[in-house]
Amino acid sequence: MTKRVIDADGHICEPPVLWNDYVEKRHRADTIRIERDPDGCDWLSINGTIRRNLRPAAACVPWGMDDPDQVPTWDDILPGSYDGGARVGVLDEEGIERALLFPSLYLLAGDIEDPAVAAAACHGYNEWIADMCRDGRGRLSAVGIVPLQSAEAAHREVAHIARLDLKGVCFRPERYKGLALYDQSLRPFWDAVAGEGLFAAVHGSFGALMPSFATGRYDNLFFSHMICHPFEQMAACLDIVAGGVLERHPGLRVAFLESGLGWLEYWLDRLDGHFDSMGQHVPWLKRKPSELFREQCFISIEADEANRLPRLAEMGLEQCILWGADYPHYDCTYPGAVRDLEEHLAPLPAGLADGVRWRTAERFLGLA
Repeated sequence: MTKRVIDADGHICEPPVLWNDYVEKRHRADTIRIERDPDGCDWLSINGTIRRNLRPAAACVPWGMDDPDQVPTWDDILPGSYDGGARVGVLDEEGIERALLFPSLYLLAGDIEDPAVAAAACHGYNEWIADMCRDGRGRLSAVGIVPLQSAEAAHREVAHIARLDLKGVCFRPERYKGLALYDQSLRPFWDAVAGEGLFAAVHGSFGALMPSFATGRYDNLFFSHMICHPFEQMAACLDIVAGGVLERHPGLRVAFLESGLGWLEYWLDRLDGHFDSMGQHVPWLKRKPSELFREQCFISIEADEANRLPRLAEMGLEQCILWGADYPHYDCTYPGAVRDLEEHLAPLPAGLADGVRWRTAERFLGLA
């Protein structure tokens, strides 16, 4: 019997029509865009400056980093990464019921320096991804990105995201211009997210130049990619949980995505220990961090992390775990993502496996 599967962390690749048509004209030169040099090489441009630290297409097609002598261009991105109908074809091919879509290039929107440009970039992206989802025959959902460079602009964009029928807001785990996620200035933003019934998705990527654990220490891609996802997500989790965001909004759903599962047990145990021994320093926090996480938070896994699930179930976290295919990025499994997932879920109890396949994602998306 075919099993239900929901991809809770898929990606798109932004086409040129986004920055050429959807972003407000006066900000197009400074938004995130691809520029091709005279040698035919594609580079990322942000703030009107071309970055030559990474060939963007290499990270955005499944085979992109296989051969350093054959680097793809943005012309090689797969139709399933920017066309709604083609993406539904990928879902059918893989055996996936529906997908939640995240950006690729525009995950770097935190690098945009001018808050007005950041707001225009997020607004344009959100309009474009909503159009892509409309072509998805009811099987595509997406997040909208928010310009946290300005708390006021981020607050305004929440209403736009809700009007577009996007499912949640997305931002990077690093601090935008030093802004903590529990900062007083973000109270209206969080009130709006919760009030609109949206979720919050914290999703990082490598290649960002925002001040971070990675950029403060390393310029080697191996090292920075090793730490950028888990370390930043641990800090964002600390801000949201211990900073009181969840307790102020008990119906809010928050996901920490594409950072692996291994850090979670250690981090919740450490948070609870600090709550017990140093709770006087966070007087607004009335409940154990692990309880708050268990009720309101989600985390995505890759298929080969399924062996950790029994331990998470012992901690009462089995309803917090989502699966993401990560299509079409260079390190995704394609074709064969669901087949790979099923191989790793096979030893697990049916109820635990179904939670990862679809049940938790359905609850996170607000479909259950």
